[in-house]
Amino acid sequence: MTNPTDPQHDAKPSGGMPADGAESDGVQADQRVAPPTLGGLGRRRQGSLIGSPRIVHERRFLRASGSGRFRATAEADAPLTSGQRFSWKLRRWLFGQALSSEVEMHERLSKKLALAVFASDALSSTAYATEEILLVLVAAGTIYLNLAIPIAGAITALLIIVVLSYRQTVRAYPGGGSSYIVASENLGPAMGLLAAAAILSDYVLTVAVSISAGTLAIVSALPALTPFAVEIAVLALALVAIMNLRGARESGTVFAVPTYLFIVLFGLLIAIGLGRMLLGNLGPIEYTEGASHATEALGLFLVLRAFASGATALTGVEAISDGVTAFRPPEWRNASTTMVWMATILATFFMGATILATRLGVMPMENNSVISQMASAVFWGESPLYYLFQASTALILILAANTAFNDFPRLAAILARDRYMPRRFGLRGDRLTFSLGIFALTGIAAFVLIIFQADTHRLIPLYAIGVFIAFTLSQAGMVMHWRKEHSGGFAMLMNGTGAIATGVVLVVVSFTKFTHGAWVVMLLMPALVMLMRAIHRHYLNVEADLAIDDDEAHLTPRPTDLSSQPVIIPVRELNLVTWRAVEYARRMSRNVVAAHVLRGEANQDEFATRWARIIPDVPLITIDSPYRTFLGPFLAYCDRLAETNSGNVTVVVPEFRPAHWWQNILHNRTGRLIEEAAEAHPRLAVTVLSVKIADKGEA
Repeated sequence: MTNPTDPQHDAKPSGGMPADGAESDGVQADQRVAPPTLGGLGRRRQGSLIGSPRIVHERRFLRASGSGRFRATAEADAPLTSGQRFSWKLRRWLFGQALSSEVEMHERLSKKLALAVFASDALSSTAYATEEILLVLVAAGTIYLNLAIPIAGAITALLIIVVLSYRQTVRAYPGGGSSYIVASENLGPAMGLLAAAAILSDYVLTVAVSISAGTLAIVSALPALTPFAVEIAVLALALVAIMNLRGARESGTVFAVPTYLFIVLFGLLIAIGLGRMLLGNLGPIEYTEGASHATEALGLFLVLRAFASGATALTGVEAISDGVTAFRPPEWRNASTTMVWMATILATFFMGATILATRLGVMPMENNSVISQMASAVFWGESPLYYLFQASTALILILAANTAFNDFPRLAAILARDRYMPRRFGLRGDRLTFSLGIFALTGIAAFVLIIFQADTHRLIPLYAIGVFIAFTLSQAGMVMHWRKEHSGGFAMLMNGTGAIATGVVLVVVSFTKFTHGAWVVMLLMPALVMLMRAIHRHYLNVEADLAIDDDEAHLTPRPTDLSSQPVIIPVRELNLVTWRAVEYARRMSRNVVAAHVLRGEANQDEFATRWARIIPDVPLITIDSPYRTFLGPFLAYCDRLAETNSGNVTVVVPEFRPAHWWQNILHNRTGRLIEEAAEAHPRLAVTVLSVKIADKGEA
């Protein structure tokens, strides 16, 4: 371990240097320095004239909330320059006003909104799952299209098993039972990472397939737009991303209308179609090109391939168990009820659409989806009802990506908490969403859409591998969970049945789709696991290299003739980097304070107690940031301290420099951010003190 009393660092001062002079005695263990007292905790600005007196308003950037503790207000993040104001107004226009952490519970979803948010992916699969079955069967000739009904029946039975299994998961993990958590706790970290990689890749493909299928619905109704399919897909993706950046409740409210419109119209399609068939006024569709010629013989492999393609209907079923914490209390019960609603609607629509398609003799066509052909036949041609149905189908397919946009960032945040992804993925944005996860998903999905030209049939073979890996690991993990608990006889039976069923389907899907593109996903997932393990290893090595032993941490004697100019040290944790910054600052001034900005972290009492024990002569002040920002609250405190002391303030920023440049994405560059922001604060002088560990720490 590096000796914390022998600091070797690079300091890049933009103002302020340690004073020279004789040294005093070391700090006594029981010595305590009180935090500085601030004035009005705001900045004064010119007021308006009301009558004869001039009213002077005070903008409150910080409010005292106890000894050494302050609370930032929304005004702490107000822009100062014209460029910042333009950017701020644009963000507010696109994403809405920032939300305080206190309203997080009000952003929770009711069952009706949650059905629109989490079930849109599963429900939308009814628009293309039947087509994928027919697309495989037609290779053996149109005479075998009726086999779609028993295949859909087998998939529906699998759906029931999976939903019953996941209901046990929701009950056992009311805090959110993602496949990653269940597999990690019960099968070990390696299986947990495999489940995480599988479900992350599945979320990306969910977005790509949903947007592509929605685009197909648009060009099926408006063939003139076919050359612009990729552009339409990317634009739709951007709109969905923006809506999700506005917050879960707002996006759920907006998306609820097209979701329930689709449910009503799809129900009408099945009811009217089957009703007209029973009355004898709706017959099979006639094709001018005649029957399709068989290109391969019917066999077990072909039937299994059709089953594997249709199994995409199950994608999205796990979304509710991943997002239990987004529900209103009681979370697990509401999530379980919503899951039953979703499964009932999905099973009815999937079986109904498959029966109707086979009775109508629908054949897959390149630029006209099966659902579009069914709607045209059932709704009396290209009537207003047909176009309304196509519009609702396009919307639900596009908005199905919303499920992934809710769960991908949540899973990324959990992985960031466990140090398997960059820490910034764990930070909530202005609207209480995990913004970085949304941006990452948008970028990756856009890349996939462009590479595959928004072609649903090219994307489907890559689909479902990840979700069935996650299904199998999650259900196997639940079996181990019940064994450890020595309880849950029926629950263990359901989860065991689910694990076996989804495991068999996983083998079938992998075998039948391997040469059609599934090999890409099967190579990608181990690569993701290796990447996440490398990130985790890096964080553990850095933590070990920067750790300080409390028993060996002894402050050096302080010079006696120090200035009283305030020095502020932003701190997040007490390690070697922070320690060296404290030692450096103590040689600059006798008026040193450490500022800890809380952005939604858990209780920090243990950190404060350790700080007071090891560094008693540098008071620690805490700034609660309800809007989860750092710069605004921190700079507001710096400005007010400068105003109170009628002078300048030096900010000493402790910063860790990784051994390799590409590792910077794993760490927050706090020093650079403060330096750039301080340009608009003339009373602040910033010194960045960097600590770089040796390459041996990365071995």
